[in-house]
Amino acid sequence: MTTLFDLTGKVALITGSSRGIGRAIAERMAEHGARVVISSRKPGPCEEVAKVINDRHGEERAIAVPANISEKEDLQRLVDATNAKWGRIDIVVCNAASNPFYGPMEKLPDDAFRKILDNNIVSNHWLIQMTAPQMRARKDGCIIIVSSIGGVRASTVIGAYCISKAADMQLARNLAAEYGPDNIRVNCIAPGLIKTDFAKALWEDPDNLARTTSTAPLRRIGIPDEIAGAAVFLAGPAGNFMTGQSLIIDGGVTVV
Repeated sequence: MTTLFDLTGKVALITGSSRGIGRAIAERMAEHGARVVISSRKPGPCEEVAKVINDRHGEERAIAVPANISEKEDLQRLVDATNAKWGRIDIVVCNAASNPFYGPMEKLPDDAFRKILDNNIVSNHWLIQMTAPQMRARKDGCIIIVSSIGGVRASTVIGAYCISKAADMQLARNLAAEYGPDNIRVNCIAPGLIKTDFAKALWEDPDNLARTTSTAPLRRIGIPDEIAGAAVFLAGPAGNFMTGQSLIIDGGVTVV
């Protein structure tokens, strides 16, 4: 019997999935029956994650296709390789992102600002442009953008990153309106502070960690697997009536 979280027969392409939140999403989607594409810049880590997933399930549920999200041609190669292997893409998770600058926007270099905007917004737009047509043809699809609570809050140290994540939320709203008539759902997941290598500058700072956890209702930061469940929900039948939304998962930080 089909369950609310059954992804059997679905193909999920997940960027930034060799570690952290992206890896957790890939592992959980595979656990729920999806075939997953592991992608980040370096081949080795991608292949390692794909092997772990395949060994765990005793069959090929994952392939590794390294790609640099900043290169449009690389993203197209990623899409083409996925279609060549499994003939379709049902779920796209835009998880990969960049934040090369930590400090006040007053000192933000132009090249760092452009990199943040290109990798966190424009690359998502490219990947969705490349994959949405086949979803529209089938009248079915799910697009998930991993945003951040930075998209709804101010910051004095990751301001440009927050701008990009706010833009991702608006991208999801726009595309939800555009693709909704073709039964394609577009949503964001907006995590709070999660213990990943990507966010290490924030949770390794004792003062920042103490400040964050002291006001959070759950009094702690999150782990990647606590975000993965939301992605499974959005991708499966349980999420069929949700689109254009930003699902905040932050231990309650934004409610106090």
